[in-house]
Amino acid sequence: MKFEIIVSLFATMIISAILTPFIRRLAFKIGAVDKPNQRRVNKVAMPTLGGLAIFIAFTFSTMFLLRDQMPTHQLWGLFGGECIIVAEGMIDDVFELKPHQKVLGQLLAALEVYFVAEVRMRYLTLPFVGTWHLGLLALPITLLWIVAIINAINLIDGLDGLATGVSIIALTTTGITGLFFLNVANTWVAIMIFALVAAMVGFLPYNFFPARIYLGDTGAQFIGFMIACFSLYGLKNVTFISVISPVIILGVPITDTVYAMIRRILNKQPISHADKHHLHHRLMQLGLTHRQTVLVIYGIALIFSFIALLYPLSTIWGSVLLTVAILVGLELFVEAIGLVGSNRQPLLHWIKHIVKQFTSKTSD
Repeated sequence: MKFEIIVSLFATMIISAILTPFIRRLAFKIGAVDKPNQRRVNKVAMPTLGGLAIFIAFTFSTMFLLRDQMPTHQLWGLFGGECIIVAEGMIDDVFELKPHQKVLGQLLAALEVYFVAEVRMRYLTLPFVGTWHLGLLALPITLLWIVAIINAINLIDGLDGLATGVSIIALTTTGITGLFFLNVANTWVAIMIFALVAAMVGFLPYNFFPARIYLGDTGAQFIGFMIACFSLYGLKNVTFISVISPVIILGVPITDTVYAMIRRILNKQPISHADKHHLHHRLMQLGLTHRQTVLVIYGIALIFSFIALLYPLSTIWGSVLLTVAILVGLELFVEAIGLVGSNRQPLLHWIKHIVKQFTSKTSD
């Protein structure tokens, strides 16, 4: 990587760190504040809107510091979607939008990048099956992917520094994968990824426990939107490896989101219903402190990232076996901490049943 790019990334981190205290004051002035309630873990009023500092630093970096590395059409195409999602997030941080209003804003941003920046899935290549042209399904699949990732990042933004740190790990892994393994000719995508990582690293000291400012919906939705777009640049011709890698990289937010949906369906609650049974809530209920919970989830995110880096090095059969092992291990972990409910542990109960049968036979 060129020296001037490294300097620009370092400058992006500094700009973000300098901007954050000013954004904190702005948040108080315009009323973008999280007040303590039953759903919140904060004990005092906390300014949100922190994502605005990340957005400004990232935009300055890509528009000026790294401008020579970016294709004009893609840069401006993405910028339009970024502005929509950031504007929607700022409105939500100040006035608190309803879930369907949030989704509308997310869809508008997704439609903008689909048609203007041409961020979309076109083909699907499955092992032992072949290539499938998505055709008319390209639009709904792309929109579903973007909206799902946005909300996955938004859902884990429940503890100080959690969403920021997990996203830094995920984006760094995505950048490394794209730069070294996927042989993507468009290296500007990796450079843009690292620019966003630099902006988040500058913000993290203010956001880590004890936080002085939150990402807010502005930040969580912006970061989720960018992660979704970056992953789609590698998914235009989707192979098993290219589609599974970002899913594994985003293992923490995706796991939390999927099991939250399952939990609410089993409890006959609306999917949008808020509760305090997410991954970070369950770990804290098991006795971990706020800081310990965040660090444990960072560790889980690093494990997912390490596994994701194994996929490009594996054969198809190796990738399939690796995926099966991940799913089994993940289910055991989820059941052990009671993410769906303490009384819903089918795999653990099945294992206990097998062990009991085996031990009873051997004792006879």
